[in-house]
Amino acid sequence: MKTPALSREIGSALAAWFTTRGWKAFPFQRTVWRAVAAGQSGLLHASTGAGKTYAAWLAALQTFSTREAAGRGPAPLTVLWLTPMRALAADTERTLQLSLAALHDAVPGLQPWSLGLRTGDTSAAQRSAQAKRLPTALVTTPESLSLMLARADAREVLSSVRMVVVDEWHELLSNKRGVQVQLALARLRQWQPALCVWGMSATLGNLDEAMDSLIGTPAEGQPPPLLVQGKLTKQLTIDTLLPTRMERFAWAGHLGLQMLPQVIAHIEPCAATLVFTNTRSQSEIWYRALLEARPDWAGSIALHHGSLDREVRDWVEAGLKAGQLKAVVCTSSLDLGVDFLPVEQVLQIGSAKGVARLLQRAGRSGHAPGRPSRITLVPTHSLELVEAAAVRVAVQAGRIEARRPLQQPLDVLVQHLVTVALGGGFLPEALRAEVRQTAAYRHLSDAHWQWCLDFVRQGGPSLAVYPDYHRVAPDDEGVWRVPDARLARRHRMNIGTITSDASVRVQFWSGGGGAGGARLGSVEESFVARMKPGDCFVFAGRALELVKVHEMTAYVKRAPPGRATIPRWNGGRMPLSNTLADAMVQLMAEAAAQHFDSPEMQNVRPLLALQQAWSALPTPTTLLAEVLHSREGWHLFLYPFAGRHVHIGLASLIAWRAAREQAGTFSIAVNDYGFELLSANEVDWATLLPRFLLPAANETLLAEVLGSLNASELARRRFREIARVSGLIFQSHPNERRSNKQLQASSALFYEVFRKYDPANGLLLQAEQELLQDELDIQRLADTLARMQGQSLVLRTPARATPFAFPLMVERFREKLSNESLADRIARMVQQLERSAGGTLPAETEAARVHEALGFTQEPRAAAARTPRVRRRKMG
Repeated sequence: MKTPALSREIGSALAAWFTTRGWKAFPFQRTVWRAVAAGQSGLLHASTGAGKTYAAWLAALQTFSTREAAGRGPAPLTVLWLTPMRALAADTERTLQLSLAALHDAVPGLQPWSLGLRTGDTSAAQRSAQAKRLPTALVTTPESLSLMLARADAREVLSSVRMVVVDEWHELLSNKRGVQVQLALARLRQWQPALCVWGMSATLGNLDEAMDSLIGTPAEGQPPPLLVQGKLTKQLTIDTLLPTRMERFAWAGHLGLQMLPQVIAHIEPCAATLVFTNTRSQSEIWYRALLEARPDWAGSIALHHGSLDREVRDWVEAGLKAGQLKAVVCTSSLDLGVDFLPVEQVLQIGSAKGVARLLQRAGRSGHAPGRPSRITLVPTHSLELVEAAAVRVAVQAGRIEARRPLQQPLDVLVQHLVTVALGGGFLPEALRAEVRQTAAYRHLSDAHWQWCLDFVRQGGPSLAVYPDYHRVAPDDEGVWRVPDARLARRHRMNIGTITSDASVRVQFWSGGGGAGGARLGSVEESFVARMKPGDCFVFAGRALELVKVHEMTAYVKRAPPGRATIPRWNGGRMPLSNTLADAMVQLMAEAAAQHFDSPEMQNVRPLLALQQAWSALPTPTTLLAEVLHSREGWHLFLYPFAGRHVHIGLASLIAWRAAREQAGTFSIAVNDYGFELLSANEVDWATLLPRFLLPAANETLLAEVLGSLNASELARRRFREIARVSGLIFQSHPNERRSNKQLQASSALFYEVFRKYDPANGLLLQAEQELLQDELDIQRLADTLARMQGQSLVLRTPARATPFAFPLMVERFREKLSNESLADRIARMVQQLERSAGGTLPAETEAARVHEALGFTQEPRAAAARTPRVRRRKMG
């Protein structure tokens, strides 16, 4: 029985524990403690390392701890703590255990609490123990929670849950895992109407929307949710390593490893540094470069990314925590709130492309209340200096990107229906009301609901004759259940919404049978599929040669000294955010007015001055276009500064509209700042462009964008992920693991069958919607067109490529030329353009510099693994 006296005793004990550690509770922590005690749910938004974990956890301990009754064992499952990452789950468990042990020591007679962890890494023995009795507080992931909901005794084991904490909510908010969490919370509320739910986040711009997505529609009689902002004064330093020589004609990656000496000098005096890169391949390159430049650092620097083996990542994380590593080169695998107190600074190689991502990474240093954080930006492109200055301005102004929640993904709902059918079954009317309590399905139509029911019952009209798709059916009492044990096992093995390229294990070949060699990690199947035995690549900091591929394992041996390719893994190209783009354009306008108020802008001034002299600089009220005639043809360069995803759609749309005026072939190149259209025939852009930029009605714009792209192929690829989440196809099955190629073939067959015989299929429509929303960012494209319509078009006809146009031309050259030819072509163009601008540089010096920047002398085959950047097709 909980009494006010016990609450005060627990609060005093926890306050004393705070004091022994030299801490003092912040006002936002006390606010959360009071809110939870009053039964209120909410969202806590505070900077990284401010103490959000203790705000939620100590609230749970104070509110739900009780005196021990005679004959009672540990308290039943009371708190669920959801984290988006398994590594974060283990770190969280260790943090929670400290205060729990202190409370039990300080307040005798409390009913003991147990603490446990359940993720994909949990051992079979632990799972077996948890099947008999779950701990009082369980740290887990969204996928593991859904698996628990699929237990036949789900209501019995989960109805005791009083509080759910969702850590790093911003990481889940805008994807299907977040929708999965919303549906799970709605289920738990049916069993515990007074369920207390708290989300925690450090980097969000749309806080009210984020809180509504998490909490949904409160149960009748429950207090409204509370938004708590922990506004602490935390020192954050954002600075930039400035290149010693400013290139007026820059291109993506041109600085390359030229910044290596400065990076080493920056790492040298610090005890521990995280070096963030945006791609796994880039992390491999920098890790090897650091080791080659400083062999004495071997053993004290490490590599961390998602493709490395779990044991390797655990070793790196433990070394960081213990202060045994001087530097770790990493990717987004260390973005989230794992607590590495020894880290003093963060280096960001290349632009973070967004304010929220930069703040998240900066928070990995000084990860404790009162400790300063520092992030130093290392540009790989001259214009990234403008991005560096812009991100500092945005941070100082408190402008952080919004993350928009998903609306009504039917594949997630279909999966949830089968999960609930396994977890005790459901009555359709009651479950529909439950699902509509979530923000994601608040406006779910009766027609869509009925389609989902029909789909899980018989696979829709086109699959009704196949028993494998009769997954759920009503029993004699009208309760919908899964009658087939085989289908039940298959569903449980495939629960989750994370979809990605299938992984192939990388393992050393030991000769003979090939077994027994050390495991290095995993790479995407699509990468290995492009290779043949004898090919070399770099992985885990080693040069490796492929021996053979057998049963989803790539056997390798150490490559002989010489050349190797650098793997380019998926997900390497993050688009520039709106917030950062707007800040960049504002700085361009200030530069046009001769205001250069930061070290970065002073450094990039020669480039911007030449751009203004030969053409113009963009401003918030003007849209810059350049038309250039060369031996290649007629070029249009347009600079909306809307990010590469929007530029792909926008360039295709304008080319499509132009082809309706006169047929022709267009080559397209894009980057985050603009795009290029190249035509062999002259186009009167001065007359036509203003008309092509007119915004259209939503329906017309959708039709035009889909017509300008290979939309059916893009939608087919997107459909594979939807088919997997919905259970139409499955990644794994008892005693079977299906390859990525098999999944692709299966999903392609379903896609064609549905298109031909079931065109109103909800999953088909969802594939098109996701294509528009995620890959083409159709809403941002429409917003960009509307914004461009309000700007004054500034069209220039320079005599030669400008500093802004040059990197777009290089993007196009990458796909046309061999590596050596590309380097020679860039060097010649830079030499010619510098001569026109009044500069001089020996040709051999420039050629050597370009070759070094591209890495061709060491990595001659890297371009073969690049993601295509150029689209060429007949328009009209």
